[in-house]
Amino acid sequence: MPEYLAPGVYVEETSFRAKSIEGVSTSTAAFAGPTRKGPTGGAPVLITSFGDFERMYGGFGNLQFGATEVTNYIAHAVRNFFDNGGARFFMARVYNASGGDGIARSAFVGGDADDANNLRFISRSPGRAGNGTVTVTLGSIPVTALALARAPRGTLMVDGADVYVRGAADFRDAGNNAFAGPLSGNEIFIAANVLIRDGDGNEMFYENLGLAEGHPRYLGAILDPTPDRLVDQLELAFAIELGAGVNAFRLYAILNGISAAAQALSGGTDGAEPATSSYTAPLDGLARIEDISIVAAPGYASFTDRIGIQDALRTHAEARKAYRFAVLDCRQGIIPTEALIDKSVLDSSYAAIYYPWVMVSNPLSRPDDVSVPREIALPPSGFICGIFARNDISRSVSKSPGNEIVRGAIRLERNISHAEQELLNPRGVNCLRFFPGRGYRLWGARTASSDPEWKYIGPRRYFLFLEHSIDRSTQWAVFENNGEQLWANIREAVTSFLYNEWRSGNLLGTTPEEAFFVRCDRSTMTQNDLDNGRLICLIGVAVLKPAEFVIFRIGQKTADARD
Repeated sequence: MPEYLAPGVYVEETSFRAKSIEGVSTSTAAFAGPTRKGPTGGAPVLITSFGDFERMYGGFGNLQFGATEVTNYIAHAVRNFFDNGGARFFMARVYNASGGDGIARSAFVGGDADDANNLRFISRSPGRAGNGTVTVTLGSIPVTALALARAPRGTLMVDGADVYVRGAADFRDAGNNAFAGPLSGNEIFIAANVLIRDGDGNEMFYENLGLAEGHPRYLGAILDPTPDRLVDQLELAFAIELGAGVNAFRLYAILNGISAAAQALSGGTDGAEPATSSYTAPLDGLARIEDISIVAAPGYASFTDRIGIQDALRTHAEARKAYRFAVLDCRQGIIPTEALIDKSVLDSSYAAIYYPWVMVSNPLSRPDDVSVPREIALPPSGFICGIFARNDISRSVSKSPGNEIVRGAIRLERNISHAEQELLNPRGVNCLRFFPGRGYRLWGARTASSDPEWKYIGPRRYFLFLEHSIDRSTQWAVFENNGEQLWANIREAVTSFLYNEWRSGNLLGTTPEEAFFVRCDRSTMTQNDLDNGRLICLIGVAVLKPAEFVIFRIGQKTADARD
């Protein structure tokens, strides 16, 4: 209560209504898996287009685990996700180091016996994409008297055989002596131009870089191994490592000796095939992001440790207050009975498994190179995550994602017949099928649970939506006085939210009373609950379930028969 200590008129703001509950987003996905490049630690990165992914994590190029070359499933899954209606996802790179850090490096440049007086170029992240080149070219700019007076701090100038650096107020030589001599008319400013070409052929160019600290575009800051800006950490592929003894004058001498000569980086590797332990840190990073509602690891089914990785994804989705759903894959090239084996090790209402793999056009194929396959098989999870997002946006999360077109598919690895799906569907294996005249469609909407109450994806994901929305929007109630006024506010907030859901067609029932109920009073709490600080609100909702089996019963009748 405010204090009124002096006579006067007091105008105060107050609220006469309960705080509203806002529905959370359900279309944000998360991928965990190996990529061509990109950060292997830190917070997962939000990606909103394939161009973003390509700049930060590389393109479609294959990965190589030891001597084995494999398809870059994550990159293809990202494209499939966006093509099928996804708008945003978080990326967590998985990297299994094997015998080193996988960072590409050049040889030390400078020719000094002590590498503290040399420099070298390195890639910022592990991967074969780091095995590229860096070319530094020194450019010269003639100096006028006016330009000399306005030269920024850190500008390096050459006057014949003499080299000077602009200090706080004047030019200084290597011995820190002020340069007070008259202009000879032959002075030039020195600037570095850097061309970076990574192992995938992508190029970045930086021009007019300074060679001394304090310059607005100092080479050592632009190519800093640990830049301050996150965008530089993510998008700049290479960095320069300067020895402790490399100052502006030494840097000029080294770069002048290698000007226009490409410096090759080598030693970058994609590591070993990921194992379950490789996914621990990436999944932990994803667990810290509340906005994620769909999680997948495209390509994990091709790894030796696939069952362990699959269990890690399931555990991640089932974690307390995670509010997310896992999209899982069967193995590639298996028959329906083997798909049942893949499903047999899984029982969870927070996950669904899909079969078979999808054939797409290979973006790496070239008309003049028949050694590169024209088509490749991809796991369905990338497509499915995009379909989930598209279904949530165009319809509702309460609608089970089935009977949806699979965009980008040119055929399926195996055409599933009606009889084969009759075997798979009751066991919780969701099929992708081809229908003449209707194309390739997702033809299943079951969770991987044996509990009939949570048989369908729609109700399970809708409950996650309700739980997360109520959780996030009622945090204001914590530590409020646990009495009738708080209970009434809670009831009003939840009732208004569910009434809107019913009006939107997401709940079953012709009246609100049939669709839901909300109780928060003495009937839901004992004195012991109150003494221990517990507020208990009981909510019941009548959810919609999909019309999985549409049955028309048709029989013969005579002309004079009655209905």
